[in-house]
Amino acid sequence: MNPLAWIDDQLHALQRRNLLRRLPAALKSQGAVVQCDGKPLVNFASNDYLGLASDPRLVEAAVNACRTSGVGRGASPLVCGRSTEHEELERRLAALEGTEAALVFPSGFAANAGTVPALAGRGDAIYADAKNHASLIDGCRLSRAETHVYPHADAAALGRMLEQSRGYRRRLIITDTLFSMDGDLAPLREIAALAERYEAMLLVDEAHATGVFGERGRGVAEALGVEGAGVVRVGTMSKALGSAGGFVCGPRPLVEWLVNRARSYVFSTAHPASASAAAMAALEIIVAEPMRRVRLLETAGRVRDRLRAQGWNTGASASQIVPVVVGAAAAAVQLSQRLRERGYWVPAIRPPSVPPGESLLRLSLTASHTAEMIDGLLEALGQCRLPPAT
Repeated sequence: MNPLAWIDDQLHALQRRNLLRRLPAALKSQGAVVQCDGKPLVNFASNDYLGLASDPRLVEAAVNACRTSGVGRGASPLVCGRSTEHEELERRLAALEGTEAALVFPSGFAANAGTVPALAGRGDAIYADAKNHASLIDGCRLSRAETHVYPHADAAALGRMLEQSRGYRRRLIITDTLFSMDGDLAPLREIAALAERYEAMLLVDEAHATGVFGERGRGVAEALGVEGAGVVRVGTMSKALGSAGGFVCGPRPLVEWLVNRARSYVFSTAHPASASAAAMAALEIIVAEPMRRVRLLETAGRVRDRLRAQGWNTGASASQIVPVVVGAAAAAVQLSQRLRERGYWVPAIRPPSVPPGESLLRLSLTASHTAEMIDGLLEALGQCRLPPAT
């Protein structure tokens, strides 16, 4: 008897519910237009929000770092894997974020999965938004703290939970600042006020907001004026910064604690120096070229207005992530396929990435999309015959 035979049954069950995922065709490079299975597709699936993933300046920085520092790092940062590029990137991240220190992780997922358990454990309480990213959810599970999940973006409900649950050693509030599927923003001002009132730690994940929001591109916390010394800020270089890796910024003692207690940092080989070099080039660009993010957010506002005028439900999106909510998983898959046939890559997002009944198309707008590309997508959506969600 094959002990793995149960997997086939489970895969068939996913397929019957329109939830089976398959690897897409491999792409040679990122960009507004990609070649997929020999066919050009206008790419609205990428998180390369500022169009930097293939920017020649990042490529040159990465290549030069490979020549001087090699490819692999050989060990964890605490052994001998930390490069001069990592050290310099951490210095520049802290300077950008206006914090005492920063720490680079192999990925944004690793940053969250390691930081949350380092801040809370048995005898502690975590208060987490219901739509937090999977890396934050897994961090909560790994922490073994008692986790209280509050309704999405509901600061009043969070306040009631904090008031009604006392007696813990430490308390930690966790939220994305920009939610990756719905494109909406957390009520950070209200959440920060609650953290101060109840003397709770506050961790904010700026993964999809770094480089896009704020006068200097620091994220939603900057845009809303929530950058107190007690706020732990997590971000990633793999989205708007066009590179790879995650980071945590905050007071120096926080970073020193994570060096000692964040298992995903301590026990992971350091990510390539070339990725850090590319991220540093991206940091220079987001400072020098702020109009990239200004134009991006202005374009996103116009796209939402036009979609709503067509009758589509774009939820509470207030960012470069624009959902087209259709409800049923099968409807989302069908609509995505119709757009693909017309030359547009817009992914269908289904459970467990979104709750049941909230399947959607996720439009990721980038600084590389032209007016013609966006007009073509909106025209194609207008031609699709699926009834919009209400």
